[in-house]
Amino acid sequence: MQFYLAPLEGITGYIYRNAYHRFFEPMDKYYAPFIMATEQRSMTSRELNDVLPEHNMGLTVVPQLLTNKSSNFNRTVEIMKELDEEGNSYQEINLNLGCPSKTVVSKGRGSGFLAKTEALDKFLDEIYTNPKMDISIKTRIGKDEPEEFYELLEIYNKYPIKELIIHPRTQQDFYKNTPNWTIFKEALQISKNPICYNGDIFTAADYQKFTETFPMVTSIMLGRGIIANPGLIGQIKNGTPLEKARLKEFIDTVQQGYQAVFSGERNVLYKMKELWVYLITQFEGAEKYGRKIRKAQHLSEYRIIVDQLFHTCELNEAMGDTND
Repeated sequence: MQFYLAPLEGITGYIYRNAYHRFFEPMDKYYAPFIMATEQRSMTSRELNDVLPEHNMGLTVVPQLLTNKSSNFNRTVEIMKELDEEGNSYQEINLNLGCPSKTVVSKGRGSGFLAKTEALDKFLDEIYTNPKMDISIKTRIGKDEPEEFYELLEIYNKYPIKELIIHPRTQQDFYKNTPNWTIFKEALQISKNPICYNGDIFTAADYQKFTETFPMVTSIMLGRGIIANPGLIGQIKNGTPLEKARLKEFIDTVQQGYQAVFSGERNVLYKMKELWVYLITQFEGAEKYGRKIRKAQHLSEYRIIVDQLFHTCELNEAMGDTND
């Protein structure tokens, strides 16, 4: 099985990726949070820093683009190719057709693009004509109804997609309900392109259930499950429980990485609070510490709370069983 890190905006940037790769079971691929490819600009300094080769040494990173205009897509791919003088940095680019955010969807991007099948077909034709690198696609199964995916698959089957990463929810589902395995099963039968699964693998038991149901799938993308429990792949592969000391060192390393690049502690604190939304679910009886972390105003206060949390609370016996 190949394991991929999902691109979670604001969380899985290069600082997080490098720290994860150092402390836990390495991912086969790390998908970077999306770059907004628009007519008005190239990349922001934040976007550029995230995909600079020197910030991703030893990692297989796949940049992701968010756009509904082929000219913007192709221009940004050219920028990606120019990042490394020898042209060996990026061999694959990913198209985001999955983001369910209302601000993204309202502009016809992400999963909002799925509702415009004629325009999407034309877009794909233009980016798959003489592509500069392999193009994979991360998609939902439709904007409003699961049945939309049959027409989308007909479109996808026209093109040499490196890998079709399917999150079997609609845009309207957001992250509610359960992934639609019925549609996913049919996609496996219909698709002419390789398929990767993404959605609600929170525990080793979830993984086992999925692989027993779909033994033919050879790649899985992990998002919220791996952010909450960064030891999840170790559990899946080896049955290895997560060590609290290792988790603490990992969290401290992420914090130090943010401190090295951000001026002032406010941004560092905000980034760590984002991460703790997921991590707090893995500790027994840690609700009060979660509230304290959310209310912390200074890094010194935050560090005291986190130290108390690690000293007082144990990890859940079956790491990752919480699906909040």
